[in-house]
Parts: sequence; C-alpha cells; structure tokens
Amino acid sequence: MNTKVIKLHPQFPDLKEINTCAKIIRNGGLVIFPTETVYGIAADNTNEQAIKRLRELKKRPDNKPFSVLISQRGLITNYTNSTDPRIYKLIDAFWPGPVTLVVPAKESDKTIGVRMPDNVIALRLMAESQCPVAAPSANISGKKAPVTCEEALEDFNGLVDVAIDGGEAPIGKGSTVVDMTKKEISVLREGVIAREEIENVVRKKNILFVCTGNSCRSVMADYLLKNYTKDMDYVEVESAGTSVFLHSTASAETVSVLREEEIDASKHLSQPINSILLRKADLIFVMTRAHRGQVLERVPAVEKRVYLLKEFANIPASFETDLDIPDPIGQSREAYRECLLIIKECIKKIVQLI
Repeated sequence: MNTKVIKLHPQFPDLKEINTCAKIIRNGGLVIFPTETVYGIAADNTNEQAIKRLRELKKRPDNKPFSVLISQRGLITNYTNSTDPRIYKLIDAFWPGPVTLVVPAKESDKTIGVRMPDNVIALRLMAESQCPVAAPSANISGKKAPVTCEEALEDFNGLVDVAIDGGEAPIGKGSTVVDMTKKEISVLREGVIAREEIENVVRKKNILFVCTGNSCRSVMADYLLKNYTKDMDYVEVESAGTSVFLHSTASAETVSVLREEEIDASKHLSQPINSILLRKADLIFVMTRAHRGQVLERVPAVEKRVYLLKEFANIPASFETDLDIPDPIGQSREAYRECLLIIKECIKKIVQLI
C-alpha cells in the first residue's frame, strides 16, 4: 500500500492536517516532512520501537545517533546543561536555520545534535508533536538527501505512515554540523553555512548592557562602547531592558547627550532581555543591583558573567548604594549629562580590559 501524501501550503499549512501528523508521531509512527534544507523523517525520539524502525528503514548503524529538531530556540536547554556562550552565539546568529549543534547531552556523558529548522511546516509539526523529535534526512544512509516529497518516497513509499508534501526544499543541501562539546569547536559537516561564518560568530566577544527600559542608561553604555571599539571587529556590543514590552526609540535626551559626543543613537530600538541574549554574552553589565537580580532570576547560569557597571568606574564609592547608576528618565538634561559622564568613565575602564 502506498504511503498517504498530504499536500500543504509551505507558508500557510492546514493546522488540522499538521495536528493529525503530529498525533501519528506521538503514537510511534513515522512522518516524512519538509525543511528548508532537505526532506526528513520524524519519529518520537523517546519511543524505542519508533527509533528502531527508523534505523532499519535508513539502514543506519546503532552507534550513529539521530539529531532532534526543536520549534523554539530556548528549548535547547531541554537537551543540554552547557552554559558555553558559543552555543548561544551560534543559535542567535543562525536559528532558525541550517546549523545543527552537537552539544553535551543533559544528564548523560553522551552528545546530541539539535537544530531549529527555518520552515513553517516543520516548526508547526515539532511544536504539535509534544515530544522530542528525531528527524534525520529521508533517505537510506549513504544516498543523496531528497529535496522533494517525491524523491523521499522513492525509498520509503509504503514504509512510513504519512508524507507531507510542502514543495521543494529551497536550500537543497544538508545543515552545517558543529561540534560544541570540546574546548575547540569543530565543523563536522560543512553545509550551506560555511566554516568561516561559524568561526567569525564564535570568535566575537559579546558584551551586553542591561537597564530597565533600554532607552537611557544601557543605550549610553551600548553606543559609547561601540564608538570606542569601532576598530575592533572581534567585539560585539548590545543592550536590552528588563521591562521592555514594545520596541521604542531611545529617549530624546539620551540621543541629544550622545550627539554631543558625536555619536548617533537616533535609530536605536529597545529590546527585552531574553535567555538567548543573556546566555550568549561573555560579559553582562547592569545598572543596578535590582537589574542583576532580574537577570539571574531569568538565567541563574550567567551569575559569573554579570557585573554592576559602576564597579568599573574610577569614582570612589563610600556607600554600597553608590554602585547603582540612577535612572535619569523624566529629569533635566543636566541629569542625563551627569549619567553619561559616570557611564563614560566605566566604559573607558572596560575598554582597557577587553
């Protein structure tokens, strides 16, 4: 009997059909589906019988594990306890997209490959499956990976439970596989993302400034440091806020006092802190102890990378409260200038340490 084929629009798939396919995966079945790279076969990675069946179909040796696909970047923490910022730099740069990261597996001494595909059908299928999904390419091991549903069924017609036809895979080439389990990362397979691109992302030193609204203090620090390090291509500087709900520009006063430093921050857009931003940062500078608490409440693992910015100022602090940089929002232009001067002293010290 031929495998049932469900044809879906690549951008606006029928969610009812995806839910049907997801249920098949949860119940131990195998589903062919599209990604942006090639077509894959999905199976519940926790179901021994499903994985055994998948291995037999692909003629894949037992010592070669399957990678899993996820629907959200933050779900990487379901599979690894690693706090290596290089992992999150690559996630931030390339996910969703054609990069598979091999990371130390959670609660074991093994490794696991994880990827977030850039394909609407694949992402919906992963999300609705509600289980870890193993998803190798839909071909017998050693053969060319398929870029259409028809090609995938050449080997597996009648052997899988259902196949989703979402059109031709636009990239048509496997993902780049990067081993993140050792001190020196290595590219195990170079796909559409070149080795040089991977190395350029990983080598950058990422510095993150955090305040409340990402419209005043963290913006000043962000743009001052960018100005001081504009000739250092290995430094990446960002800023974010603990209470940002809508993207907004920097305050008019912040833009004005930075302009006095011949720095243009008029195109700045605020962004909220998130786990990826925090985990990828090599150094995180906060404006107050409350901000530090909010960062660590979100991601406790970054504790050793979080500093109060004013700790780096050449300003004597006679009281502990002096280590907080006050928010100038709603105050006079002079208050903004004073805030900028304090932050500038801190940034000068940080530049010496980079």
